[in-house]
Amino acid sequence: MRVFFKTFGCRSNIYDTEVMKDIIKADIVNNEKEADLIIVNSCTVTNFADRDLRRYINKWQNKKIILTGCASYTQGKKLFEDKKVKTVIGHKFKEKINDFLDKEGIFLGDFDFVNTHILKKFSKTKAFIKIQEGCDFECAYCIIPYVRGHSRSIDEKLILEEVKILSQNGISEFVLTGINMGSYGKEKGTNLSELVEKISKIRGVKRIRLGSLEPSQVDEKLMDLTQNGVLEKHLHIALQHTSDRMLRIMKRRNRVSTTLPLFEKLASKNIALGTDFIVGHPGESEEIWQEALENFKKYPLTHIHVFRYSPRDGTESAKMKQDVKGDIAKKRAKILEEIVIENSYNFRLKNKHLPLLVHVEENKDGYSYGYDEFYNKMKIKGNFQKGEWVRVKDYKVERDINVKE
Repeated sequence: MRVFFKTFGCRSNIYDTEVMKDIIKADIVNNEKEADLIIVNSCTVTNFADRDLRRYINKWQNKKIILTGCASYTQGKKLFEDKKVKTVIGHKFKEKINDFLDKEGIFLGDFDFVNTHILKKFSKTKAFIKIQEGCDFECAYCIIPYVRGHSRSIDEKLILEEVKILSQNGISEFVLTGINMGSYGKEKGTNLSELVEKISKIRGVKRIRLGSLEPSQVDEKLMDLTQNGVLEKHLHIALQHTSDRMLRIMKRRNRVSTTLPLFEKLASKNIALGTDFIVGHPGESEEIWQEALENFKKYPLTHIHVFRYSPRDGTESAKMKQDVKGDIAKKRAKILEEIVIENSYNFRLKNKHLPLLVHVEENKDGYSYGYDEFYNKMKIKGNFQKGEWVRVKDYKVERDINVKE
């Protein structure tokens, strides 16, 4: 049997697909046309994600399709009843993928599981390491707790063993990920900082990157670890908004009075700071937007993912009056992005005297591209190997990238 894997969505899905590829007893092919079976690891975070999934599945109706991932819980029943897919499996059964290759039906299972399979290889220059599953937060706009379950941590011994094996097999950069990864260890009497410290001591580990954290999950030890030369000097801390009134509507737990001092403290340690921000959520009046904008300008942000709100069926926010027009949300997003672009330029200019360690990820037109320890992109003249580490100094700071000729 020839199988093609199609992955939508987040880093946790990318990791889960690597697990299924490692386990499956079939020939993995590189495109759909060669496949007898397509395994779709899906995302359902927005209605647009559902739309893209349906379009993809409709396109490949001449193939047998197994649906897994988050959309199994929101779209799986209808897609199966409409005979668009032959099998629907929940997250619980991804590590048992071989048991479902010839089955038909819906098999979702429960959420009382964690990953136990250890990857020994990864298809990229860096490896994603899943450390946690599920989320206990219940933000008004988010469907994820309902399709991933409660927060639970993967066993520390398994994580450390996986990093050791991957390191011995040539991987030197590790990106820790999870659905709400900052909650790692809370049910086990440990935490993310303790895990990061242990991973940083494993031979061959040159860089650790972290996925998105909640402000309350950043402790003093994690701040200190950014100074050890292994944990990246970049933290991505989700704010989602900078108006307390909007944060209450969103059912977020963070408030400006606590997050702004946190970001200022991190910036004083020369840590690059990223965030997520949602514009156009129901209730974002002009007055609330102006309040948020004035607060936003105070945050020393160098990276940002701005999302224009779109309703997600099944969430509290989708039931609210959709009172922000799309063109207004688009303008607001652009304003935030321009502020952060300027911040990033000034941050990189301030640090221009520092030699940077760049991990090469791609080559194009005689240049190599990769990221430094501040998660800033670097363009280097020459064709360095993917996965190579290059020490760079005397480079030029441009608006959206650093360049070494």
